[in-house]
Amino acid sequence: MTSNTKPKPTTYTIDATDRTLGRVASDAAHALLGKRSVHFAKNQAIPVTVVIENADKLHLPSRRTKGKVYTRYSGYPGGFFETRMDELITKKGIAEVLKKTVDGMIPRNKLRKPRMKNLVVKA
Repeated sequence: MTSNTKPKPTTYTIDATDRTLGRVASDAAHALLGKRSVHFAKNQAIPVTVVIENADKLHLPSRRTKGKVYTRYSGYPGGFFETRMDELITKKGIAEVLKKTVDGMIPRNKLRKPRMKNLVVKA
């Protein structure tokens, strides 16, 4: 059933101080999908902005930062690339790690890009 009223733009603020990466990312993904709104529809990107504050105070043990490896493959021979989480943090910052984690929790469809544009990470 569709609703006749258009959803108003809303903002959710998540404080990442002393919280783990997965818990913060799952809260953000849940809000970006629109599941906290009464106007939730699987086929629409609801105008929700999610702001994650204090990302630099996130609880990340050294075992996680050294052990987590991000991989990608270009499709060509020799095109397999690996990046450890601590390398990614030094190159691009903790915000990129949070964005990659939330991005992995959003469904792979046409609404993924418009939803991810509504994610703001403040260190």
